[in-house]
Amino acid sequence: MNGHRNESDAGPSMNHGGNVASDAKINGTNQDFFTEVFRALEAVHDPRSSNETRQQAGILLEQAKAAADAPYHGFTLASDRSQAPVVRHYALSILEYVIRHNWDDFSGEQSAAVRGWILHLAQDIVDADPVYVRNKIAQLWVDVAKRSWASDWMDMDELLVRLWGAGLVHKEFVAFVLETLSEDVFNREDAVASMRSLRLSRACVDIFTSESVLREQSASREPLHAVRFGADGWLVRLREFLRDWGRSSGVAHDQALSCALKVLAALKAAMTWSIPKALANAGCVEGLCESLAGSSGAAQMATIEALHALYGRPFFRDGDFVLLVCPMFRTEVVQLLQQVYRSSIVDASDIDQVKYTLAKKLSEMMSNLGNFVESKPDLLTPDANIQDFLKLLMEILSSQSLTISIPVLSSWAKLLRSDKIGGSDAVAHLIGPLLEICSQRLIRYELLPEDSDNATILFLNEDIDTAPDRHAFLGNYRRYCSQVVENIVRRKPFDALFHILNQVDQSLHSLYENKPAFKPERYSKSSMPLLQVDAHFTVVEAALKGYKKWSQEDEARLQRAEQQRASTEQSLQAWCERLLALNFEDPLIRKRVLQLAVAFSTSVLERRTEFMLNVLKNILTTRPVGNPAFPTYNDAVKDLQNDCTHELHRLAFKMPDELLQVYSDLEAKINEIAEKHGLDDRLRLSYYSFLFIISHRATTIDPALREHRLRTFILPIDQSWRDPGLSASLESFEGFCGATGTSRVAQYLVQRRAHEIQDWSTCDLDDEGKAIQAEMTEKIKNLPLRSTKAFLGASVENIKQDSPQYEVATMLWRDVVPTLLPNLLKLLSYAHAFHNPTNWTGLPDEMQSVVSRTLMDRFWQAGISTGSRDEFYARVSGTKMTLEGFASSVRGTIRTIRESCYSIIYCLSKLGAHFYGFADLPQPLAQALFGDAKLLSSHQLSMMMNMVRYLIDDCPTNLREQFLPPVLASLFVELDAKVSGEWESLIRKGQTTSQDDNLTDEMKEESILRQLTYSSVLMVASLLDPQRENAPTQQQQQQQHRHRHDKNGNPGEAGVDPAAAAVTAAGTMGGTDRRASLTTQPGSMRAFVLSSLTILQPLMIFCTHAVQMRDSRSCGIIIRVFRSIVPDFTSSSTTDVAIREHISHEVLQAAITSLHDPYFVDLQKDLAQLIATVYILYSPLSAAPRHVLLSIPGVSSHKLDKTSAALFAIGSNGRQQRALVLDLLEGVRGVSVAEQGRIMPTKLGGGNVVGHGKSGGPEAGTEAAAAATAGASRKGGGGGGKERSEMQARFLKPVDEPGREATPDLTGVSDMFG
Repeated sequence: MNGHRNESDAGPSMNHGGNVASDAKINGTNQDFFTEVFRALEAVHDPRSSNETRQQAGILLEQAKAAADAPYHGFTLASDRSQAPVVRHYALSILEYVIRHNWDDFSGEQSAAVRGWILHLAQDIVDADPVYVRNKIAQLWVDVAKRSWASDWMDMDELLVRLWGAGLVHKEFVAFVLETLSEDVFNREDAVASMRSLRLSRACVDIFTSESVLREQSASREPLHAVRFGADGWLVRLREFLRDWGRSSGVAHDQALSCALKVLAALKAAMTWSIPKALANAGCVEGLCESLAGSSGAAQMATIEALHALYGRPFFRDGDFVLLVCPMFRTEVVQLLQQVYRSSIVDASDIDQVKYTLAKKLSEMMSNLGNFVESKPDLLTPDANIQDFLKLLMEILSSQSLTISIPVLSSWAKLLRSDKIGGSDAVAHLIGPLLEICSQRLIRYELLPEDSDNATILFLNEDIDTAPDRHAFLGNYRRYCSQVVENIVRRKPFDALFHILNQVDQSLHSLYENKPAFKPERYSKSSMPLLQVDAHFTVVEAALKGYKKWSQEDEARLQRAEQQRASTEQSLQAWCERLLALNFEDPLIRKRVLQLAVAFSTSVLERRTEFMLNVLKNILTTRPVGNPAFPTYNDAVKDLQNDCTHELHRLAFKMPDELLQVYSDLEAKINEIAEKHGLDDRLRLSYYSFLFIISHRATTIDPALREHRLRTFILPIDQSWRDPGLSASLESFEGFCGATGTSRVAQYLVQRRAHEIQDWSTCDLDDEGKAIQAEMTEKIKNLPLRSTKAFLGASVENIKQDSPQYEVATMLWRDVVPTLLPNLLKLLSYAHAFHNPTNWTGLPDEMQSVVSRTLMDRFWQAGISTGSRDEFYARVSGTKMTLEGFASSVRGTIRTIRESCYSIIYCLSKLGAHFYGFADLPQPLAQALFGDAKLLSSHQLSMMMNMVRYLIDDCPTNLREQFLPPVLASLFVELDAKVSGEWESLIRKGQTTSQDDNLTDEMKEESILRQLTYSSVLMVASLLDPQRENAPTQQQQQQQHRHRHDKNGNPGEAGVDPAAAAVTAAGTMGGTDRRASLTTQPGSMRAFVLSSLTILQPLMIFCTHAVQMRDSRSCGIIIRVFRSIVPDFTSSSTTDVAIREHISHEVLQAAITSLHDPYFVDLQKDLAQLIATVYILYSPLSAAPRHVLLSIPGVSSHKLDKTSAALFAIGSNGRQQRALVLDLLEGVRGVSVAEQGRIMPTKLGGGNVVGHGKSGGPEAGTEAAAAATAGASRKGGGGGGKERSEMQARFLKPVDEPGREATPDLTGVSDMFG
């Protein structure tokens, strides 16, 4: 089909743009059209043009595309080589506009005419045409193909084959068409291709696959002979080109190389979906290896990307594995890969980006191959040289760039788990080097100076922009190193373990060689000796896990090796005792020594009581002396002291019966320590709770003796809560202030005129301020919070509900709970109320801001705060005797009360019905928790949320109706007010911030708000998880407890597994079927929440607002949560109708608004699926979805009816549903920053989307793009500006440990000032 140049080819008028053409004033002659276009293009590209002129010209160019004769004029200009390339490119954009906006309304004659023009332009391309013009024509070919190929255009394959034979420039054109078509049909979320996905995908398979393979593989269906031309198929043709190109003497010719790159790109696009047998039949793997052997770096990169795409496929059948994967292990191929890798090695101080990128991609491809070896070792063919392949993996692992190393490191962790590969001779020769590399790489690189000339640090600085990403990446790297060590020891338990211990010995004896002697005044928490010890001990801890797994795997084998094991354990004990005898002046090195000794004692040496007692003795006699003159050293000493009690608790939980035998001696020793060393309250309570745990958890103790000992500890606590003086002081807020020593704070700040002092850290405290500080410190000790938290935590931690110890715990506390709850809730309520300026009597209006300034926590955040963590602590410690230190003492006092109450409530929840069973508890508890919660900072509220999540999770099923409605309703009311308000405030600040503002504080504020938002939506996802069980088992609860709490029993910044919550509650990207059955199981938490209108109303309002909160991670979870619950509200009940109408109005409008917002461009698929779900399920029941959609500019009744009919006709095909919605809302979809120089959406008004115009397409100016980029730099939530592969992005994600969620590194200062 050839295009013709007579004007009648335009067919009937193609002006489908209403009166836009008349608005553009281009209704005159052809010459008028050309003249206006030329002038406008000149204005757009003339650097002397004003912004206003350029904008007007852009509008005219955009309007010109909709003129009645614009398509023909576009073809005329595009085919005229006398025109400037920019004119021809604009002319092609006219045809693009016609195809994309008017195609569905064309008659057969009109569509044939436009198609003819595209074919004519394709046939006429020449080498002299700019690449961007040729590519634009190819893109137009694909746009037409997506709309008509395999329907009313049946000879496309024949046309492509004929073009293929016309010369290199046409081969390049065809390859680009094939690549783009393949990507749009299979790999991208292309709306047009999605609508015809079944026909297009089938047609692509038919034309790419050779006829012989197609007949063999598709015997159940007839090939689409009408769309095919020739027997070979495109895989064969592309492979033959690579063979001929590789053999030709003109391999370096620019045009040939350019064509080869396009061919490789086309093959890459086809690798992900082509029939494996077709790839093998065409010899694609062999062809790619031939092109890899060429000298062109660009061709090597394109080849590696194609191979990466092929071996990135998750699964191959056995026969396909042999045909496609096994050839890569042949000796000549492994040698070729080794040559390519070695040629890509770069110097860290002078990085060649092309080579470096090639090395990273090659490493990922090798990792995929390694994973295939691990999954199907029995299918490896005799010619597979696995030994050399593994050596190459070892060579890549050794790269100084951890980004290159980590993909194959993850593969080694898998390979060593495989009995077939991990136990092979090929691996045995590499055990030593593997252990050496992993031991070296377990050092904490993030603590090394960023300006270091260490090559690994230089590569890290090059690859990872932000500190949080670096911490996550290095955490993953260390995790894989530990797994490698663990798996090696599991296979070679005796040889590997002692090899590791010998390496540690050598390192410890030369720890300070060629280094300055230890001096407390020069102390650093990131000194090289400390980092080396930490790395070596981490290796030993991983080895212990491997040894433990080996000992548990085969009991019969263990019995055969009993004598060797006994000898090994004796040697291990001797090694540990030598380690304990070493004298380390560094407190943190001593801390790691004790941690490691306890790890040995509670794992491989758990049967050796005498060793445990030796470890215990070392812990009890470790009494380092701090020095306040050296704050960093002093802080390390406190860290060691606290960790000693933590290690004591580990021993007590693990070996209570052994410790019971020496209980009297322990009791005497602890009493001696308490008297002789003058322990502070925290350490004293930790030591005595150690004794409590022994008596509570021992199984051989006399029950009467147990009860007597335990009640001795509990009785003072019970009496403290019963103290009439305490109850009297908590009758009013003023009494609370008196009881906590804060009653004089407001008066003192007024007296010092604190609001007029800009920098409080420069204002020294007077005697009165110091007296108030001392009073607060003393009075907080008189409250029974710390003792309650310590002994209650010891009672419920790591305990099973069906155990005798749990019965003892409930017996001890059941009479104390009703006594302590009233005063506990008052303390919490007043601690929250302290943040309300109206409660600060005597504070003038002009000093109201002093309250928030006094109570705003200071913390250090990696990647945002200026200076190091140690420098931050030094600054905080240095301001203790200043007005800033005074404020820190005030907020420290309130924070201690607040967080101690959280911890006690959490521990009480472990008592089950003895806590949840109080009928009068829920409302006062909700009031205490949430009454003034909105006055807390985002960081402080996040701390409370950590406790509230588990308070809700642990509620017994039979008590939900009584307990949860008031708590959850109050929670979501306050969360919505706080989180929504903070986002609005943040956006306002972003619109008004000047360069002089403190961006560090703003970035920290935004980071914490994102974390609070994420925690909140995770709670929603957990509540509405359709797969959630009614209640966690007691064992699960105890596992959660270990992750939720730190060593002092405080709620940690942990939470539900984010992956589990997001996946199970959110569902998948599958489509919606209007006949879908409900997923909610009766009796589940989800069913309870969805049946309670009291809970649902505030929850739905919060979720609706969350759809528009500018945090992509949180918004994505909420979108999928909505999709999961929409099917649950299709009945005619009052609750269902109310929620259905809310979703149909408010949620649908919020989703459309976010779809319009460029910030959410990466969530458009999710948003479109939500909109489709709501419309499909609710439009038959409510007029609201239709009404909302018709209110959008550009959505007519005719267009909506057409989309509606298609939605109900296609069934549950999610991709097509999304495509229909995105096509319907094309006029209001936001675009990415990269496209904003061309399309400028207007702002949103209210909750509705308003129409928006377009600028002059690719010819328009860049002001909008610059503005958008500036805005994007402030929106946060990103992981740096570098483009990363999917695998690289995965290595930057924090590890989802059971019961933990990823949190920013927020280091508070709650313990700095008592």
